[in-house]
Amino acid sequence: MLSGLPLLSLFLMGNLAEAKILDEVATVAGMTLHYKVVLPNDFDPAKTYPAVLAFPPGSQDMNMVQATLIRNWSVEARKRGYIVVIPAAPEGKLFFNEGSKVFPEFLDKLLNDYKIRGNKFHIAGMSNGGISAFHLAATYPQYFISIIGFPGYLRDATPERVNALANFCIYMHVGELDERWLTPMQKQAAEFRAKGYPVRITVEKGEQHVIGALNGAGSARLFDVIEEKRPGCAK
Repeated sequence: MLSGLPLLSLFLMGNLAEAKILDEVATVAGMTLHYKVVLPNDFDPAKTYPAVLAFPPGSQDMNMVQATLIRNWSVEARKRGYIVVIPAAPEGKLFFNEGSKVFPEFLDKLLNDYKIRGNKFHIAGMSNGGISAFHLAATYPQYFISIIGFPGYLRDATPERVNALANFCIYMHVGELDERWLTPMQKQAAEFRAKGYPVRITVEKGEQHVIGALNGAGSARLFDVIEEKRPGCAK
C-alpha cells in the first residue's frame, strides 16, 4: 500500500535532516501516546504559528507516522513556518475508534505547549487518517479550521455531525482508480455542497488509493489549500 517509501525517503532525507523534528510521548486520558512534532525553521517558542494536526494511514503506528511525515508534511512545514503534529494510535487503537479517547485532552496539551494561531488547528489525514480527521473535526469542531482528507470523509455522518462541519473549509482528494473510496467521497461532497458548505473534491487522475501526486514536491498542494482565503470558512 505504501510501496516506494525507501526511494522517496532517500530523496527527501537531506531536507528532513534540516527540519527540527521532536519525538514526544505523553500519558493522555490514561493512554500512552507517541507523536512527532515538526517545528518551523528558526522556531521561537514565544511566537505564534499556524498548526496542522495530521493523522497517519493504515495501522496508524509509528511506521505510518514516519511515512506521512516524510511524504506529506516535514519539508513544506519547515519552509512555510508551520507546526505539524502527527500522533500514533495509542496502544494500537485507531483514532476513529478507542484511540479518540485522548481527545480533547491532547489538543489542550498542544495548545498549552505551543502558541497556535487562533488556538485552532488545521486537521488532515490519509485513508484511516482521513477518516480520523473528519471524525474528530465533527466531534470537537471548536478546535479546528479546515479539514483535508486524501482520501478521507465523514463515515459516521449523522445529521448532528454533518452540521458540525458547516463552517469548515473542506478539501477531499481521491484517486480516480480508487473504486472503494471514490463513490462515497463524491456522494458526500455533493451532499455537503447541497447544504452550502465550502467543500472542494479533487479526483486525482490516474491515481489509486495512495495519491502519489500529493507526495514529495506535490505536498505543497496540501499547504496551498490551507492558505487559501475562501468565503464561508471558519477563521
